[in-house]
Amino acid sequence: MRLAILTSGGDCPGLNAVIRAVVRTATDRYKYECVGIKNGWKGAATGEIIPLPPMAVSGILYRGGTILGTARFNPIQDGDTTARILENLTLHRIGAVIAVGGDGTLRASHEMARLGVKVVGVPKTIDNDIAATEVTFGFHTAVQIVTDAIDRLHSTAESHNRIMILETMGRNTGWIALCAGIAGGADLILIPERPFSYEGICKMLAERHQRKSFSIVVVAEGAYPEDGKAVTLNELDAFGRPRLGGIGYELANEIEKRIGIESRVTVLGYVQRGGTPVAYDRILATRFGVAAVEAVAEGKFDHFIALQGGDLSPVPIADGTGQTKTADPKLFEV
Repeated sequence: MRLAILTSGGDCPGLNAVIRAVVRTATDRYKYECVGIKNGWKGAATGEIIPLPPMAVSGILYRGGTILGTARFNPIQDGDTTARILENLTLHRIGAVIAVGGDGTLRASHEMARLGVKVVGVPKTIDNDIAATEVTFGFHTAVQIVTDAIDRLHSTAESHNRIMILETMGRNTGWIALCAGIAGGADLILIPERPFSYEGICKMLAERHQRKSFSIVVVAEGAYPEDGKAVTLNELDAFGRPRLGGIGYELANEIEKRIGIESRVTVLGYVQRGGTPVAYDRILATRFGVAAVEAVAEGKFDHFIALQGGDLSPVPIADGTGQTKTADPKLFEV
């Protein structure tokens, strides 16, 4: 059988580890022929399909990004696009597809499965917010990157007696901000799960400033005040969702206006998704890749691989997507 793999949506540390594991497992254990679809489902529509022999994945385990490229592309946006994808999969004699992506990619893959494509999904997001799986690869790397940034901000905040605000990724959940904030010793952590009060946080920061001359605030991009909504960039992504960003600057302006303490903002942005994955993510991503090929061999199509109770198993895509895993409230007690 000819097995294809694609990576879709935002890049994420560990994607190359998944690709490597898929190719090695498929060729060594099951004698499948592997091909790669460039730039996610977009490459399936344009016919960008390349051979993926074992030598093609040699030395990629530790590399960030994805050797196949990725794009935010909706394969079911119109009938012509979907028809081209189906035609190209048939033309290249592809028997099954492993699609690595976030919730939007998985749901799109479910729609492709309904059209007859044999798809197995692998969940991917640094936000760690897919409900059916306990953790997603890339999350631990992102937390480490943000923690390192917090460590560095401590020294400059103390030197200038400032409030330093660090804005992280986290569209609907605050897993990265919360975990990195705890690990980095942040004084205040703001996440989407808990709308905040400007009055309340300014009072807390003012009181703290009397005891200590600086503070570190970590805020997820999707965090918002009790009487408002998330700050957006007036843009939509390929799936029609507003692009978030700017809460850090809005927060700094309110702090300076209300209590007069100099505040500075650092937006980490895409650096959280880049670079070498930490060891945990390399191992987890490898396990996901192996499990995905096993699911193909077992005929578990229209499923995606989920980590549950420490074990990996296939879960129906329709049952495991469209739900958001919010940050653990117990972490607020740490």
